[in-house]
Amino acid sequence: MTFIVGCHLSASKGFLSMGHDALSIQANTFQFFTRNPRGGAAKAIDPEDVQAFLALAREHSFGPLLAHASYTLNGCSADPRVRTFATETMADDLQRMEYLPGNFYNFQPGSHLGQGIPEGIRLIVEMLNSIMSADLRTTVLLETMSGKGSEVGGKFEELGQILTGLKYPEKMGVCLDTCHIHDAGYDVVNDLDAVLEHFDRVIGLKLLRAIHLNDSLNAFASHKDRHACLGQGHLGLETIRRVINHPQLRQLPFYRETPNELEGYAAEIALLKQLRD
Repeated sequence: MTFIVGCHLSASKGFLSMGHDALSIQANTFQFFTRNPRGGAAKAIDPEDVQAFLALAREHSFGPLLAHASYTLNGCSADPRVRTFATETMADDLQRMEYLPGNFYNFQPGSHLGQGIPEGIRLIVEMLNSIMSADLRTTVLLETMSGKGSEVGGKFEELGQILTGLKYPEKMGVCLDTCHIHDAGYDVVNDLDAVLEHFDRVIGLKLLRAIHLNDSLNAFASHKDRHACLGQGHLGLETIRRVINHPQLRQLPFYRETPNELEGYAAEIALLKQLRD
């Protein structure tokens, strides 16, 4: 079984450049932002660059790419202008992803900002149902969150409620972030099996499509969100080893968002390959 492992790369130089960067650190996939992560600007798609990258990806048997939505998207904001921006931006992102069919698009559900979780969930479902269609060739992933502030998605039940309200649930999945769920109060360090059993009951493991493999700077159930390099946080290398080798997870692609540059990512990939059974 192929071990699909990558990291977050800068899309500023284009897809072909990201592909070469991934190969240079022995990765066989990567994550990238679809646009400025703290704004709304998006780089124009260069079809020739995309075609050259797709040829490279086929040659080297890349796993699925993971596009990450901008952090500014909040489809459950109390401000209708912010919700409109989120809807229009996500619709544009998914249209751009049609250049790379068959890959993943990950987004953080957003913050209800005092409206309450039920209303936040309703607004997220409304946004997704207005955007998605039967002919979409990208799988949209909800990200598990740490539960800080008024975030939606800090509990598996919240993601499950979003998924059950959708017109096209077959186009959806979940990206599990190991840092986030640890910070949210899911004890992956001491009882990974119980966490996965809970996920399966509430959401279904068949909908788990990707892993954000991050250590955490924060203590268990802190409801914060600060990533640490692998083995340098509260999860530790033994937990990371169990995650990448777990029989219900090992077939998934693993993307790291650790505080690293290429050299650090390369060292982590080499370490992960040593830890892989």
